[in-house]
Amino acid sequence: MTFLYFSALNGQIVQFKLSDIGEGITEVTVKDWYVKEGDTVSQFDSICEVQSDKASVTITSRYDGIVRKLYYNVDDTALVGKPLVDIETDVIKASEEDVVETPAISQEHTHQEIKGHKTLATPAVRRLAMENNIKLSEVVGSGRDGRILKEDILNFLAKQTGAILPPSPQMEIVPPPPKEKAPTIPVSFTKPITFSGKDVTEPLKGFHKAMVKTMTAALKIPHFGYCDEVDMTTLVRLREELKPMAEARGVRLSFMPFFLKAASLGLLQYPVLNASVDENCQNITYKAAHNIGIAMDTQQGLIVPNVKNVQVRSIFEIAAELNRLQSLGALGQMGAEELTGGTFTLSNIGSIGGTYAKPVILPPEVAIGAIGKLQVVPRFDSRGQVVKAQIINISWSADHRIIDGATMSRFSNLWKSYLENPSSMLLDLK
Repeated sequence: MTFLYFSALNGQIVQFKLSDIGEGITEVTVKDWYVKEGDTVSQFDSICEVQSDKASVTITSRYDGIVRKLYYNVDDTALVGKPLVDIETDVIKASEEDVVETPAISQEHTHQEIKGHKTLATPAVRRLAMENNIKLSEVVGSGRDGRILKEDILNFLAKQTGAILPPSPQMEIVPPPPKEKAPTIPVSFTKPITFSGKDVTEPLKGFHKAMVKTMTAALKIPHFGYCDEVDMTTLVRLREELKPMAEARGVRLSFMPFFLKAASLGLLQYPVLNASVDENCQNITYKAAHNIGIAMDTQQGLIVPNVKNVQVRSIFEIAAELNRLQSLGALGQMGAEELTGGTFTLSNIGSIGGTYAKPVILPPEVAIGAIGKLQVVPRFDSRGQVVKAQIINISWSADHRIIDGATMSRFSNLWKSYLENPSSMLLDLK
């Protein structure tokens, strides 16, 4: 569907004229009015739809004001260059040289209008949707009157690869202060207790609607679960030693780069975990790149970007890329390039506080891991002495159609060995 933007003449009453649509079109039929006289409109609100034998066009306002006159009824013929609608506005608008038009698109080939349903979105948003092969009819808009915003498209993309996601750093759960014991006072009721609250039903939208679609597809996969614990004591000390070196390079060093690198080294030995299968599970594709997804909470919403080509990055390079993704997320500038193409996922459920989880595989991937919180617990050393150990728990889920329990166990043991002996990861900087 093509969107045409019209400019105003000087004065408080803005008179819209039907601009040249192109392709030799001189007249169109008014198919539907989205406003009536007396309605208040804002910028980018849809006014009406017109149609010729070559195109279906939605007329969209660029001003705030009140509709004062409609020049045509539904099914009337409107002529190019003639007025369509008058809007009363207090602001003097731009001249007709500011008119912006996009090429007309055949109604038979557009997916922006489905069975008469009008989808509200700007041309930039529609272009982003088309570039990522997204049907706007499947996206729930969070803007005024259900308008689809750029953030809705990016969130829809993210939820197709989603994971168990941590809360934003600003969120902190503070337990309520203990209450003082009050003397017990017997209470007697002289009349029945009444309650006037009502149930509220509303449609699923945004994140929840996308999650319904993703999880419905994911739970068709037979999941195999595997859990273990990892002694992080040595890695905790090594990270503290490396942090000053990383900071000198302008890099914030967390545990996540080690988790990603250990997973990539394990995937080199067990490539079936970095694969995908077709819908009927007849063909398997082994992915050459290790594009490992990680969970982030940003102003765009809960998203799962992925670090590309972890297999050829060092620990510091992975950390630098994670810093870049976090900065993009904080600025609300995460794009489709960062959100698509994942081949394997790690979710840091421990940032919320959990230990074990049952992560859901995100198709077309075939495996996912959920990392629990770091805990200090007693353990026995090689001499049988009780010592303090820093432990995390890992919960894996694998597609049991192509991954057996032995393979999942061997991969987990290899991942665990790299983390418990982290210097082995540093030997191979790539």
